[in-house]
Amino acid sequence: MAPEMTSSPIDSSSSPLVTILSKRTILPDSPSAMPDLKLSVSDLPMLSCHYIQKGLFFPKPNIPMSSLVSLLVSSLSRALTIIPAFAGRFTTYPNGRIFISCNDAGVDFYHATAPHLSLASLLPPSSDVPKLINNLFPMDRTISYQGHFCPLAAFQLTELGDGAIFIGCAVSHALVDGTSFWHFFNTWAELCHGGSPKLPDFRRNYFGNSKAVLRFASSAGPEVTFPVDALVRERIFHFSADAVRLLKSKANRCQNSPKLSLIPGQEAEICGKQIHDLRTNTKGSEISSFQSLCALIWQAVTRARKWLPSDYMTTFRMAVNCRHRIEPRVSPMYFGNAIQSTPTRAKVEEVTSKDLRWVAGLLHASVLAHGDVAIRQVIADWEAAPKCFPLGNPDGTVINMGSSNRFPMYEGNDFGWGRPLAVRSGKANKFDGKMSAFPGREGDGSVDIEMCLAPETMAALLLDEEFMGFISD
Repeated sequence: MAPEMTSSPIDSSSSPLVTILSKRTILPDSPSAMPDLKLSVSDLPMLSCHYIQKGLFFPKPNIPMSSLVSLLVSSLSRALTIIPAFAGRFTTYPNGRIFISCNDAGVDFYHATAPHLSLASLLPPSSDVPKLINNLFPMDRTISYQGHFCPLAAFQLTELGDGAIFIGCAVSHALVDGTSFWHFFNTWAELCHGGSPKLPDFRRNYFGNSKAVLRFASSAGPEVTFPVDALVRERIFHFSADAVRLLKSKANRCQNSPKLSLIPGQEAEICGKQIHDLRTNTKGSEISSFQSLCALIWQAVTRARKWLPSDYMTTFRMAVNCRHRIEPRVSPMYFGNAIQSTPTRAKVEEVTSKDLRWVAGLLHASVLAHGDVAIRQVIADWEAAPKCFPLGNPDGTVINMGSSNRFPMYEGNDFGWGRPLAVRSGKANKFDGKMSAFPGREGDGSVDIEMCLAPETMAALLLDEEFMGFISD
């Protein structure tokens, strides 16, 4: 393994409940021969975003903590050899173009302890997400552009008082999207128990030949595009597999279909038959489970935003993976950002008064239309006026859905002492209307939605009987 630069124990931390015991710089275990990787037209707009912060709770390991730290560090070093971009830095060339320099500068690894925190205190049922979770992540509020001056990634292992642990990761969003983020996490876990992880595709063939240059007024780079200190409540809502199936059935059923209730069994079988009939008879017209779930959320949150006039336009933005949508397709293992945001717009009165099928149909149409032509048009528009992605909700009418319930957050992340217990994120890139989709831990098609809403909106949402009828603990 490559040498590690290890500091002496650190006595202070950002929280009196979390103490950083040590900080190390982890280097790849073999020198990188990777050439500089040019940031793509999908990477560059993310330079104003915070570092992605995602992490996993795990049960108490069955090995001593010193051995666990050694295992995580050695496997992380090997993961950096497989994906050396994580251990690099951003470099701006004289012509203004920005590259990832795979220079083996390394990543930060923190070992922390939180003896007064436990799974019970950090994962309370039917409650807001405790803000203490934010202290389990490194590089808080670091803007992705700062990867020019600091590590592109950092990791924190935190021991809780009940023996459980949390592994938190922060990575520049201009380096990776969610697909590549979880690919690295999976690679690290796979190496921990002697597996052979899948290799990423480093070819820069996602519009890699663009000549567009994104320039900044200051050498310090861009600022985030939303108010970082705005007060929001954060909560995780769990939708069971039965609830998701019912929503899909409601969105796809014929107008004359009988009203369905959330009861598994015979009605679920009928729902499945209706969906199958629609799929076989009307190719391409089926509304997906996730689109159906997003329609429910769009309706409920818009109702909860009681101050919105009925004739206001409201927008639901959904992150779309472009890897399989462009021609020629890029590899599903493509490393970097290959995402765009598809906006769907409708008046408040339409979203709140029309049925789920109508609202889900709007979302479905937007996603269906976002193929090669639409993607290339977004790129052409951006190249004509390069800018950072305007993440945020300036007029209070937006819902911004990120992440994906298809990401392998539980599957593939067993480091050797059990599957993760829960996934959580830090406070990066959060504002009123920001949401993230996670798979349910059960792996049966259930979905967890992390919602960040203005306090008054969250309070109203929790009183919405239609919405809460689909929620389970």
